[in-house]
Amino acid sequence: REAIMNEFKQVHQQSNKQEGITVLHSFYSKWQKAYKHVIQNVKDLEADLLVFYNYPKQIRSSIYSTNMIESFNNVVKRKAKPKAEFPNEQSLDAFIGIQAMSCNDRYFKRIHKGFGQVQDTLESYFE
Repeated sequence: REAIMNEFKQVHQQSNKQEGITVLHSFYSKWQKAYKHVIQNVKDLEADLLVFYNYPKQIRSSIYSTNMIESFNNVVKRKAKPKAEFPNEQSLDAFIGIQAMSCNDRYFKRIHKGFGQVQDTLESYFE
């Protein structure tokens, strides 16, 4: 399991999309027999899996990483634990919404790793 994960990480470490595709396809051919269903699932997601290559190199690791999501999930879990039970689904939705707004307020002025270097480039994408 460790070997397949380490080899899969090589896809994200390539310098451009074409190299990433080459590494990914060699990954498919090597592991197809042992992990047929997993490889098929990855093939189905290939277009979405490599979309981070469309952005500047400075921010790619932030895009394909789940660190920010995991951090938010930990905050929600930690703050929900003392409440134990919510009376209905709407109260849970409201609680999570408030936590998301609080997180947004806390990190509003924070510039995530690499984004400050390419801010002009990113703004041009949305004009």
